[in-house]
Amino acid sequence: MSVLATVAGLGHAAQAARDAFERPAVDWHALAPDLVVVGVLCLVLVADLFLPEDRKGVLPSLAGLGLLAAMVPVLTLAADGTDRVLFGGAYAVDNFALVLKALFLVSGYVVVLLSTNYIAEGDYAEGEYYFLLLASILGMTVMASARDLVTIFVALEMLSIPAYLLAGWRKRDPKGNEAGVKYYLMGVFATGILLYGMSLVYGLAGTTQLAGIGEALATGESVPVISLAVVLVVAGFAFKVSAVPFHTWAPDTYEGAPTPITAFLSVSSKAAGFVALVQLVVIGFAGQTEVVRPLLWLLAVLSMTVGNVVALRQTNLVRMLAYSGISQAGFILAPLAVVGQIGESTLTSVVTYLLIYAAMNLGAFTVVMAVARKTGSAEIPSFGGLITYAPSLAVLMSIFLFALAGIPPLAGWLAKFVAFRAVVDADTGWAYALAVIMAINSVISLGYYANVAREMWMNPVPDGDTSRVRVPVSLTAALAITGLLTIAFGVTQWATDLGDVATFVASVSP
Repeated sequence: MSVLATVAGLGHAAQAARDAFERPAVDWHALAPDLVVVGVLCLVLVADLFLPEDRKGVLPSLAGLGLLAAMVPVLTLAADGTDRVLFGGAYAVDNFALVLKALFLVSGYVVVLLSTNYIAEGDYAEGEYYFLLLASILGMTVMASARDLVTIFVALEMLSIPAYLLAGWRKRDPKGNEAGVKYYLMGVFATGILLYGMSLVYGLAGTTQLAGIGEALATGESVPVISLAVVLVVAGFAFKVSAVPFHTWAPDTYEGAPTPITAFLSVSSKAAGFVALVQLVVIGFAGQTEVVRPLLWLLAVLSMTVGNVVALRQTNLVRMLAYSGISQAGFILAPLAVVGQIGESTLTSVVTYLLIYAAMNLGAFTVVMAVARKTGSAEIPSFGGLITYAPSLAVLMSIFLFALAGIPPLAGWLAKFVAFRAVVDADTGWAYALAVIMAINSVISLGYYANVAREMWMNPVPDGDTSRVRVPVSLTAALAITGLLTIAFGVTQWATDLGDVATFVASVSP
């Protein structure tokens, strides 16, 4: 009898083992976008090892097609509509994550288009460049799904370490060396601050899960240790999004880095930092609004004001766009400064702004690259008379600049409107004060954007050379993508949002 029981027990154990083996422990469909990027970066690395030098031109095509291939599982997951949680809640695939994964993949594809001729025509190692670029994009797609401090930190380092190397890719240029070293040193310093803050949060909450941290800190008690932890974590991510006073690395790094990497840092890397910051503020620090709100309010005001005022004095277009990006970071931070009053509106406004900002800024950098191929300069006077010899580029650059300024019906106006609405909906004195500051800064920003447009449309060509600008196919494709998105985001929402504007104005009118 005991032998039969033993045999039966072994049978049940074997069946349980078979069931466990047959039942997938990991949702591979949810991980598919990240796994495709992993496969592509490995393929690029292996291809670079075996391809002869005269065939390395296929590497950007491999990288670009791989990023587009990663969009397929993103679309299938979106069509499925099921929220998926993996690894005990540390990794989630929901609508928020899928929209941001799509943003990182499409932005990465545009950066590959910008890099194709730039890297091929320069004295650069192509295989390593695209491998590092894909590795950084992988960190961003992981960040979109991270719901745990450890996962967030791993994703942050995964996207940051390759970016440090890419920022200094122009090894024979002193400005390139300065860009890489300054970005690296400031990044390491910010990482130390962030880790210290995360360690305090873990010690206070007893968990690394954002939801668990939110529950543990939901008492609303702002004891000094909790306040210190929140300040340190926010400061760490403020560096990543180039918020004032943690912005000092951005202008020099943007000017010294390869222009495609400057575009990449100004859009994708910044967006990844905002993704982590949004999740920490909305989920992890939801019970600490008395600490978070004034801190973010101050960061938003300083960023948009300092960024705009300094941008007015710039003569180099890349540096101007760097300070413009600092100002735009302030606008994105503004809805988070009233997170204690609103939740869904805050997330919608931040994600909408990130999507639109990516299209506008990438488009502006694409035009800068196209014109610099002829003039060899990114100084604003070098764009003088652009309308006479490259009218399509002048028109597109004007569209991108006025979109960044928030002029309707271009996409930038929608981004600024949803940010204004999220702030004003808080219905507090501090929120109304922030809205007034946002309006004033929007007017200030128009000054330096319009100055570039005036240079292109009204001033003469500085050297008298009106020969046409030859735009490579890859840059033409990037201009088509970014220009279409910038116009479409705004125009398609214009009629719908006219009703929202009327309602908004009526709600704040006395």
